[in-house]
Amino acid sequence: MITATKDRPTRHSKLARFGFSFEKGGAHTARTMMLEELDTLLLTVSSTDVTRADYVRAIAQDNCLKKRSGKTRSLTARHLVDLYSLDPATTVFRVLLYFWKRDPSAKPLLSLLCAYARDPILRVSAPYILHFSEGNKLKRQDLEDIYEEQFPERFSKSTLKSIAQNVGSTWTKSGHLSGRAQKIRHKVEPTIGAVSYALFLGYLAGTRGEALFSTEYAKLLDCTSNGAMMELASQASQRGWLVFKRVSNVVDVSFPNLLTAEELGWIREQD
Repeated sequence: MITATKDRPTRHSKLARFGFSFEKGGAHTARTMMLEELDTLLLTVSSTDVTRADYVRAIAQDNCLKKRSGKTRSLTARHLVDLYSLDPATTVFRVLLYFWKRDPSAKPLLSLLCAYARDPILRVSAPYILHFSEGNKLKRQDLEDIYEEQFPERFSKSTLKSIAQNVGSTWTKSGHLSGRAQKIRHKVEPTIGAVSYALFLGYLAGTRGEALFSTEYAKLLDCTSNGAMMELASQASQRGWLVFKRVSNVVDVSFPNLLTAEELGWIREQD
């Protein structure tokens, strides 16, 4: 997990250019990662030449998500923007769209990865969820305690309960958990698109080489070995989604076709 350091403001501002978010709060205080809403929105607004305003208009004015009131439509638009940006000019969202169209089976994990990059509330829960082995039972109260510890005196008891429920629902939608009242840990099966996007996010964050296969984003995919992820990365490379090279113990991963000239300049600043 991204932790506080002396260079945090500088690093965070650099990552924010790509669409990572470190704002206080997060959509999970009120909603889940909204997978169904995002999927419906992207099916409705499918043109390649759109802006954030087009997505927001489809939600708030055209009511493509079938919300009952204007207020609910506006809140839905705001939360989706918080979670995913909805701006094709923003790196993390533009590349989410790229893999969304090419690997539909990856949608739950793609949503989780993007929401994780943009919602600090969701990020807090990851170490707790991921340390459980398959079949273990999780307690909502444990999540409430984690958020109370991380954000002392910031949230009311009712809000802590809501956050724990929303976060638990998100991890259920991603496939990491099952059940309603009693959540049980499951192991997810990463797809080519999910692995590619996880590597991409790690790459944007400044990680290179074999270390890309063990970033916080890669860990969200429950891969038990780097070898399994590397095989999927190799398949993605064959499809032209990324460049994956492995010579002996040297691994190189890059994304020349997914980054603009400006973004490549930002990457060089980090290297």
